[in-house]
Amino acid sequence: MELIVVSGLSGGGKSTALRALEDLGIYCVDNLPIPLVPGLVEVVSDADPDRVVAVGLDAREQQYLSGWADVHASLTASGHKVEVLFVEASQSVLVGRYSSTRRLHPMGHLPEAIDRERALLAPIRDEADTVLDSSDMSERQLRQLMRDRYSARDHLRIALVSFGFSRGLPRDADLVLDARFLSNPHDDPQLRPLSGLHEPVSKFVLSQEAATELLDKAEGLLRFTIGRVADEGRSYLTLAIGCTGGQHRSVALIEALKGRLEPVAEGQRLLVRHRDVGGAG
Repeated sequence: MELIVVSGLSGGGKSTALRALEDLGIYCVDNLPIPLVPGLVEVVSDADPDRVVAVGLDAREQQYLSGWADVHASLTASGHKVEVLFVEASQSVLVGRYSSTRRLHPMGHLPEAIDRERALLAPIRDEADTVLDSSDMSERQLRQLMRDRYSARDHLRIALVSFGFSRGLPRDADLVLDARFLSNPHDDPQLRPLSGLHEPVSKFVLSQEAATELLDKAEGLLRFTIGRVADEGRSYLTLAIGCTGGQHRSVALIEALKGRLEPVAEGQRLLVRHRDVGGAG
């Protein structure tokens, strides 16, 4: 049976991540005491061994946290596939989120409560397969990321992401390429109002010899990586291409790369996200 363990800092997005998994038809249980996890897995596995289950673990049941390593090892030894996702955010973002909602932190007063919770959850974070930083994500973006990662889990998902370096690197990117050396359509007054989704901008970007070379290398890198990632048992791979603002060059390149990969992406699911187009964040 497959078990997804979702843990993380309060305010980091754990509940949002669990709700997104529930929307995908995954059976979810939040705040389950760690000693009860094996029993849940056994019951569900006996009824339907192909069922995917997600459990949320947090620091409210802190007396059980020290037993997580043994439970994790026991489940894995029994043949269950266990994936641990840890969702967090920076301290300043967490404080801001709690201030805006006027909620009380379960560990007490801020900011000391965040430090205490982080220390309590360190054993789970240390064993996490994925640590997801939601500092720069809206709730909608986090939900979409979860849908991208965990839907159609029998296929490798390849995410192609355009972004602007001015707004920071995508925190979930596995491979990052820099396209800022290309000539910028923004310097042309006629193209400045248009994003990279428009044909004139795409033609301007892709007409550059260096753009073709970058696409060749990006395609080759993905082809080299995809099979090895799948053999490792991972189900998600993200390649991001950035320019200054994420509105022109990176968008055109990602769309072109999508066109190159679609005819040969059989057995994989190809996803495209333009993070910063239209200020979408």
